[in-house]
Amino acid sequence: MSTMQSHQTADDHSAPAASFLAEPEPTEAVEHLYARDLSSQGYVAHLTRLWATSPESLYLMSQALGLAGSMGSLDARQRGLLITAAASAMGDSYCSLVWGGKLAADASDGFATAVIGGDTSALPAADAALVAWARRMAKDPNSTTEADVEDLRRLGFQDQQIFAITLYVALRLAFATVNDTLGAAPDAELLDRVPGAVLGAVGFGRPPAP
Repeated sequence: MSTMQSHQTADDHSAPAASFLAEPEPTEAVEHLYARDLSSQGYVAHLTRLWATSPESLYLMSQALGLAGSMGSLDARQRGLLITAAASAMGDSYCSLVWGGKLAADASDGFATAVIGGDTSALPAADAALVAWARRMAKDPNSTTEADVEDLRRLGFQDQQIFAITLYVALRLAFATVNDTLGAAPDAELLDRVPGAVLGAVGFGRPPAP
């Protein structure tokens, strides 16, 4: 599937609306965010344009996520696993596509689609437990029990890690909630960057922007 090609520069703010909010004024902090996206991925993401409304908020959110990830000794794969599981469970298409695509690259298309669909039957026990925990947090956090925590302990997770994992997922859910509520649709560029299997598995949330 083809998509429009992005030729934006840090000084080009004529792109279609990235969210329900107006494009922020091009301050130094905003331009820094845009330039970072252009350098890392070749286009300015809709979620970056949205959070550019308050670069300080994005910075603090990133710092809190970094702290939780470090405290939980979460590697990149585990972070992707938790984000994809939580985002898909809450019906957030944006993070499901971005992080589902990363999971597919790191593992396989089948692994990524299993996490998106909540099918843990073929996953290693620790992965399955993280997916189940993240999905329960997204859907019904009041349904957790002490037995669920004990299951994580038996798999080798210490109490500080369990707290950190829970905090990490909660922060990612908050991040996705802001994006979804304020209309940040998945970037059209993702249609060419995400495997077809992952695109097919994400049949929920806002569709990619035209």
